[in-house]
Amino acid sequence: MKLHIKNGRLIDPANKIDGQHDLFIVDGKVAAVGSAPAGFTADRSIDAAGLVVAPGLVDLSARLREPGYEYKATLESEMQAAVQGGVTSLVCPPDTDPVLDEPGLVEMLKHRARGLNQANVHPLGALTMGLKGEALTEMAELTEAGCIGFAQAEVPITDTTVLLRAMQYAKTFGYTVWLRPQDAHIGRGGIAHSGPLASRLGLSGVPVMAETIALHTIFELMRASGARVHLCRISSAAGIELVRAAKAEGLPVSCDVGAHHVHLTDADINFFDSNARVTPPFRSQRDREAIRGGLLDGTVDALCSDHTPVDDDEKLLPFGEASPGATGLELLLSLTLKWADDYAAQHSKDALSLALSRVTSEAARIAGLDAGTLSVGKAADVVLFDPAARWEVNAAALASQGKHTPFLGYEMAGQVMATIVAGHVAFERTAR
Repeated sequence: MKLHIKNGRLIDPANKIDGQHDLFIVDGKVAAVGSAPAGFTADRSIDAAGLVVAPGLVDLSARLREPGYEYKATLESEMQAAVQGGVTSLVCPPDTDPVLDEPGLVEMLKHRARGLNQANVHPLGALTMGLKGEALTEMAELTEAGCIGFAQAEVPITDTTVLLRAMQYAKTFGYTVWLRPQDAHIGRGGIAHSGPLASRLGLSGVPVMAETIALHTIFELMRASGARVHLCRISSAAGIELVRAAKAEGLPVSCDVGAHHVHLTDADINFFDSNARVTPPFRSQRDREAIRGGLLDGTVDALCSDHTPVDDDEKLLPFGEASPGATGLELLLSLTLKWADDYAAQHSKDALSLALSRVTSEAARIAGLDAGTLSVGKAADVVLFDPAARWEVNAAALASQGKHTPFLGYEMAGQVMATIVAGHVAFERTAR
Protein backbone atom coordinates (compact mmCIF):
# COMPACT_ATOMS: atom_id res chain seq x y z
CA MET A 1 0.00 0.00 0.00
CA LYS A 2 1.37 3.39 -1.05
CA LEU A 3 -0.12 6.45 0.62
CA HIS A 4 0.36 10.10 -0.25
CA ILE A 5 -0.73 12.59 2.43
CA LYS A 6 -0.70 16.05 0.90
CA ASN A 7 -1.28 19.71 1.73
CA GLY A 8 -1.08 19.28 5.50
CA ARG A 9 0.97 21.07 8.17
CA LEU A 10 3.47 18.37 9.07
CA ILE A 11 4.82 18.56 12.62
CA ASP A 12 7.53 16.12 13.65
CA PRO A 13 9.10 17.36 16.92
CA ALA A 14 11.84 14.72 16.88
CA ASN A 15 13.17 16.09 13.58
CA LYS A 16 12.28 19.73 14.29
CA ILE A 17 9.94 19.86 11.30
CA ASP A 18 6.98 22.21 11.32
CA GLY A 19 5.69 23.31 7.93
CA GLN A 20 3.68 22.32 4.91
CA HIS A 21 5.17 19.08 3.63
CA ASP A 22 3.74 16.04 1.89
CA LEU A 23 4.23 12.61 3.45
CA PHE A 24 4.83 9.46 1.42
CA ILE A 25 4.27 5.98 2.85
CA VAL A 26 5.32 2.69 1.26
CA ASP A 27 4.78 -0.81 2.72
CA GLY A 28 3.96 0.53 6.17
CA LYS A 29 7.00 2.78 6.50
CA VAL A 30 7.72 6.45 5.91
CA ALA A 31 9.31 6.60 2.46
CA ALA A 32 9.85 10.35 2.12
CA VAL A 33 8.92 13.76 3.49
CA GLY A 34 8.48 16.68 1.09
CA SER A 35 9.24 15.21 -2.33
CA ALA A 36 8.06 11.86 -3.63
CA PRO A 37 10.63 9.08 -3.87
CA ALA A 38 11.66 7.95 -7.32
CA GLY A 39 9.00 5.95 -9.13
CA PHE A 40 6.35 6.58 -6.46
CA THR A 41 2.75 6.13 -7.58
CA ALA A 42 0.18 6.42 -4.84
CA ASP A 43 -2.50 3.78 -4.34
CA ARG A 44 -4.36 6.39 -2.36
CA SER A 45 -3.99 10.12 -1.71
CA ILE A 46 -5.34 11.86 1.38
CA ASP A 47 -5.89 15.61 1.19
CA ALA A 48 -4.87 17.02 4.58
CA ALA A 49 -5.52 20.69 3.77
CA GLY A 50 -6.27 22.50 7.02
CA LEU A 51 -5.06 19.54 9.07
CA VAL A 52 -1.98 18.82 11.14
CA VAL A 53 -0.07 15.68 10.18
CA ALA A 54 1.94 14.36 13.13
CA PRO A 55 3.41 11.15 14.53
CA GLY A 56 0.81 8.92 16.17
CA LEU A 57 0.50 9.59 19.89
CA VAL A 58 2.37 7.42 22.39
CA ASP A 59 0.41 6.98 25.63
CA LEU A 60 2.42 5.91 28.67
CA SER A 61 -0.51 4.70 30.75
CA ALA A 62 -3.67 3.10 29.39
CA ARG A 63 -5.49 0.36 31.25
CA LEU A 64 -7.16 -1.91 28.70
CA ARG A 65 -8.86 -3.94 31.46
CA GLU A 66 -8.00 -7.30 29.90
CA PRO A 67 -7.59 -9.88 31.22
CA GLY A 68 -10.00 -10.01 34.12
CA TYR A 69 -12.01 -6.80 34.02
CA GLU A 70 -13.94 -7.17 30.80
CA TYR A 71 -17.07 -5.86 32.53
CA LYS A 72 -15.28 -2.49 32.71
CA ALA A 73 -13.82 -2.54 29.20
CA THR A 74 -12.69 -4.91 26.46
CA LEU A 75 -9.62 -4.88 24.29
CA GLU A 76 -11.83 -4.22 21.26
CA SER A 77 -13.49 -1.14 22.78
CA GLU A 78 -10.29 0.38 24.15
CA MET A 79 -8.25 -0.20 21.00
CA GLN A 80 -10.99 1.51 19.03
CA ALA A 81 -10.86 4.38 21.54
CA ALA A 82 -7.10 4.57 21.05
CA VAL A 83 -7.17 4.99 17.28
CA GLN A 84 -10.18 7.30 17.52
CA GLY A 85 -8.00 9.45 19.79
CA GLY A 86 -4.95 9.33 17.51
CA VAL A 87 -3.01 6.99 19.82
CA THR A 88 -0.93 4.48 17.87
CA SER A 89 1.24 3.09 20.69
CA LEU A 90 0.21 2.58 24.28
CA VAL A 91 1.77 1.22 27.43
CA CYS A 92 -0.49 -0.81 29.71
CA PRO A 93 0.17 -1.31 33.46
CA PRO A 94 0.31 -4.83 34.92
CA ASP A 95 -2.67 -4.57 37.33
CA THR A 96 -4.93 -6.93 35.39
CA ASP A 97 -6.53 -10.10 36.79
CA PRO A 98 -4.46 -12.20 36.78
CA VAL A 99 -1.56 -9.79 37.17
CA LEU A 100 0.93 -9.64 34.28
CA ASP A 101 3.60 -11.60 36.14
CA GLU A 102 3.81 -14.64 33.83
CA PRO A 103 5.19 -14.67 30.24
CA GLY A 104 2.16 -16.56 28.94
CA LEU A 105 -0.21 -13.80 30.04
CA VAL A 106 1.91 -11.15 28.32
CA GLU A 107 2.11 -13.19 25.12
CA MET A 108 -1.66 -13.72 25.15
CA LEU A 109 -2.33 -9.99 25.55
CA LYS A 110 0.05 -9.05 22.74
CA HIS A 111 -1.41 -11.75 20.48
CA ARG A 112 -4.94 -10.47 21.10
CA ALA A 113 -3.85 -6.91 20.38
CA ARG A 114 -2.06 -7.84 17.15
CA GLY A 115 -5.18 -9.63 15.93
CA LEU A 116 -7.17 -6.40 16.14
CA ASN A 117 -4.70 -4.66 13.79
CA GLN A 118 -5.04 -1.31 15.50
CA ALA A 119 -2.74 0.41 18.01
CA ASN A 120 0.52 -1.14 19.20
CA VAL A 121 0.28 -2.48 22.76
CA HIS A 122 3.35 -2.54 25.00
CA PRO A 123 2.77 -4.18 28.40
CA LEU A 124 4.60 -3.43 31.62
CA GLY A 125 5.39 -6.55 33.59
CA ALA A 126 4.74 -6.80 37.30
CA LEU A 127 7.80 -5.94 39.40
CA THR A 128 6.81 -8.47 42.07
CA MET A 129 4.70 -11.62 41.89
CA GLY A 130 1.02 -10.75 42.14
CA LEU A 131 2.06 -7.14 42.89
CA LYS A 132 2.39 -8.31 46.50
CA GLY A 133 5.76 -6.63 47.07
CA GLU A 134 7.50 -9.82 48.17
CA ALA A 135 9.07 -12.07 45.50
CA LEU A 136 10.54 -10.57 42.33
CA THR A 137 9.19 -11.67 38.97
CA GLU A 138 11.31 -13.33 36.28
CA MET A 139 12.06 -10.05 34.52
CA ALA A 140 14.20 -11.62 31.80
CA GLU A 141 11.42 -14.01 30.75
CA LEU A 142 8.82 -11.25 30.86
CA THR A 143 11.05 -9.07 28.67
CA GLU A 144 11.36 -11.88 26.13
CA ALA A 145 7.56 -12.14 26.15
CA GLY A 146 7.27 -8.45 25.23
CA CYS A 147 7.36 -6.35 28.41
CA ILE A 148 9.12 -2.99 28.05
CA GLY A 149 9.57 -2.30 31.77
CA PHE A 150 8.39 -3.29 35.22
CA ALA A 151 5.90 -1.64 37.54
CA GLN A 152 3.78 -2.00 40.65
CA ALA A 153 0.87 0.00 39.21
CA GLU A 154 -0.89 1.57 42.23
CA VAL A 155 0.49 -0.91 44.77
CA PRO A 156 3.51 0.45 46.67
CA ILE A 157 6.22 -1.90 47.92
CA THR A 158 6.35 -1.54 51.70
CA ASP A 159 9.63 -3.45 52.10
CA THR A 160 12.34 -1.16 50.76
CA THR A 161 14.82 -4.06 50.73
CA VAL A 162 12.63 -5.76 48.12
CA LEU A 163 12.48 -2.54 46.08
CA LEU A 164 16.26 -2.13 46.30
CA ARG A 165 16.81 -5.70 45.07
CA ALA A 166 14.36 -5.14 42.23
CA MET A 167 16.20 -2.00 41.18
CA GLN A 168 19.59 -3.73 41.41
CA TYR A 169 18.31 -6.57 39.22
CA ALA A 170 16.82 -4.10 36.73
CA LYS A 171 20.09 -2.16 36.60
CA THR A 172 22.04 -5.36 35.86
CA PHE A 173 19.98 -6.11 32.77
CA GLY A 174 19.21 -2.55 31.67
CA TYR A 175 15.48 -2.58 32.49
CA THR A 176 13.47 0.47 33.50
CA VAL A 177 11.48 0.44 36.73
CA TRP A 178 8.19 2.37 36.55
CA LEU A 179 7.00 3.63 39.93
CA ARG A 180 4.09 5.76 41.07
CA PRO A 181 5.49 7.64 44.09
CA GLN A 182 3.01 7.08 46.89
CA ASP A 183 3.88 6.27 50.50
CA ALA A 184 2.18 3.05 51.58
CA HIS A 185 0.93 4.48 54.87
CA ILE A 186 0.58 8.26 54.78
CA GLY A 187 -2.66 9.15 53.07
CA ARG A 188 -3.77 5.51 52.95
CA GLY A 189 -7.50 5.47 52.35
CA GLY A 190 -7.50 9.14 51.39
CA ILE A 191 -9.73 10.21 48.54
CA ALA A 192 -8.94 13.90 47.95
CA HIS A 193 -6.03 16.32 48.16
CA SER A 194 -5.35 17.32 51.77
CA GLY A 195 -6.31 20.95 52.01
CA PRO A 196 -9.04 23.40 53.01
CA LEU A 197 -11.49 22.10 50.41
CA ALA A 198 -11.23 18.47 51.54
CA SER A 199 -11.71 19.63 55.13
CA ARG A 200 -14.83 21.61 54.25
CA LEU A 201 -16.27 18.67 52.31
CA GLY A 202 -15.40 16.18 55.04
CA LEU A 203 -13.23 14.07 52.73
CA SER A 204 -10.21 12.13 53.96
CA GLY A 205 -7.03 13.57 52.50
CA VAL A 206 -3.91 12.47 50.66
CA PRO A 207 -1.16 14.93 51.63
CA VAL A 208 1.59 16.01 49.26
CA MET A 209 4.17 14.45 51.56
CA ALA A 210 2.78 11.01 50.63
CA GLU A 211 4.35 11.72 47.22
CA THR A 212 7.51 13.48 48.39
CA ILE A 213 8.44 10.89 51.04
CA ALA A 214 8.17 8.18 48.38
CA LEU A 215 10.30 10.26 46.00
CA HIS A 216 13.06 10.72 48.60
CA THR A 217 13.11 6.94 49.13
CA ILE A 218 13.18 6.20 45.40
CA PHE A 219 16.03 8.63 44.79
CA GLU A 220 18.11 7.15 47.63
CA LEU A 221 17.61 3.67 46.18
CA MET A 222 18.53 4.96 42.72
CA ARG A 223 21.79 6.32 44.10
CA ALA A 224 22.53 2.96 45.68
CA SER A 225 21.53 0.81 42.70
CA GLY A 226 22.12 2.99 39.63
CA ALA A 227 18.77 1.84 38.23
CA ARG A 228 16.83 3.81 35.65
CA VAL A 229 13.40 4.84 36.98
CA HIS A 230 10.36 6.37 35.35
CA LEU A 231 8.04 8.15 37.77
CA CYS A 232 4.36 7.86 36.90
CA ARG A 233 1.80 10.62 37.46
CA ILE A 234 3.64 13.23 39.50
CA SER A 235 0.95 15.46 40.98
CA SER A 236 2.47 18.17 43.18
CA ALA A 237 4.69 21.25 43.02
CA ALA A 238 6.97 19.75 45.69
CA GLY A 239 7.24 16.53 43.68
CA ILE A 240 8.11 18.45 40.51
CA GLU A 241 10.85 20.31 42.38
CA LEU A 242 12.36 17.07 43.71
CA VAL A 243 12.40 15.59 40.20
CA ARG A 244 14.05 18.76 38.89
CA ALA A 245 16.79 18.46 41.53
CA ALA A 246 17.28 14.74 40.82
CA LYS A 247 17.74 15.45 37.12
CA ALA A 248 20.22 18.23 37.90
CA GLU A 249 22.13 15.72 40.03
CA GLY A 250 22.32 13.39 37.04
CA LEU A 251 20.08 10.59 38.25
CA PRO A 252 18.64 8.52 35.36
CA VAL A 253 15.05 9.53 36.04
CA SER A 254 12.09 10.60 33.90
CA CYS A 255 8.50 11.40 34.80
CA ASP A 256 5.04 11.90 33.37
CA VAL A 257 1.82 13.58 34.48
CA GLY A 258 -1.79 12.76 33.74
CA ALA A 259 -3.28 15.06 31.10
CA HIS A 260 -6.25 15.87 33.32
CA HIS A 261 -3.91 17.11 36.08
CA VAL A 262 -2.64 19.79 33.70
CA HIS A 263 -6.08 21.44 33.71
CA LEU A 264 -8.04 20.54 36.85
CA THR A 265 -7.60 21.18 40.58
CA ASP A 266 -9.25 19.93 43.76
CA ALA A 267 -11.85 22.68 43.30
CA ASP A 268 -13.18 20.70 40.31
CA ILE A 269 -14.57 18.07 42.64
CA ASN A 270 -17.49 20.53 42.74
CA PHE A 271 -20.42 18.98 44.57
CA PHE A 272 -18.85 15.56 45.12
CA ASP A 273 -18.65 14.75 41.39
CA SER A 274 -17.45 11.13 41.34
CA ASN A 275 -16.18 11.64 37.78
CA ALA A 276 -13.45 13.75 39.38
CA ARG A 277 -12.36 10.91 41.68
CA VAL A 278 -8.93 9.99 40.32
CA THR A 279 -5.59 8.69 41.60
CA PRO A 280 -3.51 10.65 42.45
CA PRO A 281 -6.14 13.23 43.43
CA PHE A 282 -6.43 16.64 41.81
CA ARG A 283 -4.34 19.02 43.87
CA SER A 284 -4.17 22.79 44.37
CA GLN A 285 -3.87 25.50 41.75
CA ARG A 286 -0.24 25.99 42.79
CA ASP A 287 0.44 22.32 42.07
CA ARG A 288 -1.28 22.55 38.69
CA GLU A 289 0.80 25.57 37.70
CA ALA A 290 3.98 23.75 38.74
CA ILE A 291 3.01 20.82 36.52
CA ARG A 292 2.52 23.20 33.60
CA GLY A 293 5.88 24.81 34.29
CA GLY A 294 7.54 21.39 34.45
CA LEU A 295 6.09 20.48 31.07
CA LEU A 296 7.49 23.68 29.64
CA ASP A 297 11.05 23.36 30.94
CA GLY A 298 11.34 19.61 30.43
CA THR A 299 11.27 18.53 34.08
CA VAL A 300 8.11 16.67 33.11
CA ASP A 301 9.04 14.50 30.15
CA ALA A 302 5.63 13.36 28.97
CA LEU A 303 1.87 13.60 29.20
CA CYS A 304 -0.24 10.45 29.44
CA SER A 305 -3.97 9.82 29.39
CA ASP A 306 -3.92 7.69 32.58
CA HIS A 307 -6.83 5.96 30.88
CA THR A 308 -8.74 3.98 33.54
CA PRO A 309 -12.21 2.92 32.40
CA VAL A 310 -14.68 2.39 35.24
CA ASP A 311 -18.18 0.98 34.86
CA ASP A 312 -21.39 2.63 36.09
CA ASP A 313 -21.81 0.31 39.07
CA GLU A 314 -18.47 1.46 40.50
CA LYS A 315 -18.68 5.13 39.49
CA LEU A 316 -22.27 6.22 40.05
CA LEU A 317 -21.83 6.22 43.81
CA PRO A 318 -21.13 8.79 46.53
CA PHE A 319 -17.71 10.38 45.99
CA GLY A 320 -15.99 8.48 48.78
CA GLU A 321 -17.34 5.12 47.63
CA ALA A 322 -16.77 5.52 43.88
CA SER A 323 -13.83 3.79 42.23
CA PRO A 324 -11.08 6.17 41.09
CA GLY A 325 -10.40 6.49 37.39
CA ALA A 326 -11.42 8.26 34.21
CA THR A 327 -11.44 7.54 30.52
CA GLY A 328 -8.72 9.43 28.68
CA LEU A 329 -7.55 7.88 25.41
CA GLU A 330 -9.92 9.97 23.29
CA LEU A 331 -9.14 13.14 25.26
CA LEU A 332 -5.33 13.01 25.28
CA LEU A 333 -4.84 14.98 22.07
CA SER A 334 -7.38 17.70 22.89
CA LEU A 335 -6.05 18.15 26.43
CA THR A 336 -2.52 18.41 25.04
CA LEU A 337 -3.64 21.02 22.51
CA LYS A 338 -5.44 22.97 25.25
CA TRP A 339 -2.20 23.23 27.21
CA ALA A 340 -0.44 24.46 24.05
CA ASP A 341 -3.21 27.02 23.43
CA ASP A 342 -3.07 28.28 27.04
CA TYR A 343 0.69 28.71 26.77
CA ALA A 344 0.39 30.52 23.43
CA ALA A 345 -2.23 32.87 24.86
CA GLN A 346 0.05 33.80 27.76
CA HIS A 347 3.34 34.07 25.88
CA SER A 348 2.28 34.86 22.29
CA LYS A 349 4.34 31.94 21.08
CA ASP A 350 3.25 28.79 19.24
CA ALA A 351 3.73 25.80 21.53
CA LEU A 352 2.11 23.15 19.36
CA SER A 353 5.33 21.35 18.42
CA LEU A 354 6.55 21.38 22.03
CA ALA A 355 3.23 20.04 23.29
CA LEU A 356 3.14 17.28 20.68
CA SER A 357 6.66 16.21 21.64
CA ARG A 358 5.35 15.34 25.11
CA VAL A 359 2.94 12.78 23.63
CA THR A 360 5.10 11.53 20.75
CA SER A 361 8.91 11.53 20.68
CA GLU A 362 9.51 12.14 24.39
CA ALA A 363 7.01 9.51 25.45
CA ALA A 364 8.55 7.03 22.99
CA ARG A 365 12.03 7.76 24.36
CA ILE A 366 10.93 7.01 27.91
CA ALA A 367 9.34 3.71 26.89
CA GLY A 368 12.29 2.74 24.68
CA LEU A 369 10.02 2.52 21.64
CA ASP A 370 11.03 3.07 18.03
CA ALA A 371 8.04 5.36 17.54
CA GLY A 372 6.90 8.96 17.88
CA THR A 373 8.62 10.24 14.75
CA LEU A 374 8.06 10.51 10.99
CA SER A 375 11.69 9.81 10.12
CA VAL A 376 12.27 8.06 6.80
CA GLY A 377 12.38 4.30 7.29
CA LYS A 378 10.36 4.31 10.50
CA ALA A 379 6.93 2.73 10.90
CA ALA A 380 4.26 4.98 9.42
CA ASP A 381 2.26 5.66 12.59
CA VAL A 382 0.50 8.92 11.82
CA VAL A 383 -2.36 11.04 13.12
CA LEU A 384 -4.21 13.66 11.07
CA PHE A 385 -6.21 16.13 13.13
CA ASP A 386 -8.06 19.40 12.70
CA PRO A 387 -6.74 21.75 15.40
CA ALA A 388 -9.65 24.17 14.89
CA ALA A 389 -12.51 21.65 15.01
CA ARG A 390 -14.62 21.79 18.16
CA TRP A 391 -16.30 18.78 19.71
CA GLU A 392 -18.25 18.11 22.87
CA VAL A 393 -17.23 15.37 25.27
CA ASN A 394 -20.34 13.23 25.18
CA ALA A 395 -20.50 9.82 26.85
CA ALA A 396 -22.51 8.30 24.01
CA ALA A 397 -19.93 9.37 21.43
CA LEU A 398 -16.94 7.86 23.26
CA ALA A 399 -15.68 4.59 21.83
CA SER A 400 -14.27 3.51 25.19
CA GLN A 401 -16.48 1.31 27.29
CA GLY A 402 -15.59 3.64 30.17
CA LYS A 403 -17.81 6.70 29.83
CA HIS A 404 -16.75 8.60 32.94
CA THR A 405 -14.50 11.66 32.82
CA PRO A 406 -14.52 15.00 34.64
CA PHE A 407 -14.64 16.64 31.21
CA LEU A 408 -18.13 15.41 30.30
CA GLY A 409 -20.00 18.30 28.67
CA TYR A 410 -16.81 20.28 27.94
CA GLU A 411 -16.16 21.61 24.47
CA MET A 412 -12.73 20.59 23.20
CA ALA A 413 -10.58 21.78 20.32
CA GLY A 414 -8.76 19.35 18.06
CA GLN A 415 -10.50 16.45 16.38
CA VAL A 416 -8.79 13.37 14.97
CA MET A 417 -9.68 12.90 11.31
CA ALA A 418 -7.58 9.82 10.60
CA THR A 419 -5.18 7.49 12.37
CA ILE A 420 -2.69 5.40 10.44
CA VAL A 421 -0.83 2.48 12.06
CA ALA A 422 2.08 0.97 10.10
CA GLY A 423 0.64 2.38 6.87
CA HIS A 424 -2.84 0.96 7.57
CA VAL A 425 -5.71 3.42 7.96
CA ALA A 426 -7.01 2.20 11.31
CA PHE A 427 -9.53 5.01 11.79
CA GLU A 428 -11.02 7.61 9.49
CA ARG A 429 -13.73 10.12 10.30
CA THR A 430 -16.26 10.27 7.50
CA ALA A 431 -17.56 13.80 8.06
CA ARG A 432 -15.36 16.87 8.08
